[in-house]
Amino acid sequence: MPYTLHAPVHSELIIKKSRFIGCVQPMADRAGAQAVVDALWRQHPGAAHVCWALLAGGQSAAVDDGEPGGTAGRPMLDVLRHQDLEGVLATVVRYFGGVKLGAGGLVRAYTDSVAQALLQAEKVPLVRTRSLRCSVPYALEGLLRREIAAAGAPLLDVAHAALVTLQWSLPEPEAEAFVARINDLCQGRAGWLDAQ
Repeated sequence: MPYTLHAPVHSELIIKKSRFIGCVQPMADRAGAQAVVDALWRQHPGAAHVCWALLAGGQSAAVDDGEPGGTAGRPMLDVLRHQDLEGVLATVVRYFGGVKLGAGGLVRAYTDSVAQALLQAEKVPLVRTRSLRCSVPYALEGLLRREIAAAGAPLLDVAHAALVTLQWSLPEPEAEAFVARINDLCQGRAGWLDAQ
């Protein structure tokens, strides 16, 4: 089962006078990751590199940001994959201390920065959700709202027209049984839209 992180966690390492500031955090997509990286450059204008790795929504990224190819982003991405993470961004800001570390030293430094942060991070199981939309006659709106609330599902949208259309999301493993329950309770008067 894949995991994501509950909240951002930071680490800091000093290796041969270079300072490595690592962070792992939940991240939904590449656009969000790029915004975080841009913000890190603004917070650390004197940094030599801001390297990062992303696993989110089936997309991955590994950015060395000027470090020798394959010495920063790829090793950071490998740490995320090894931990079975999804929806996670790892960043490392490096302040160069004047001593070259060599390719092996860089790989260890970037890997350790991410690994140290992950040691402190709270992992949470990543539960995939399914969005459901259902149209019912007005007389059944209250029943459907109560069932959605009882399932602990967030109500995302309600539209009133000839019928009432409600949209909510549920964890995928629960969705099929919930649809069957609503079909039974509504006795065939529930219409499902882009769901099922």
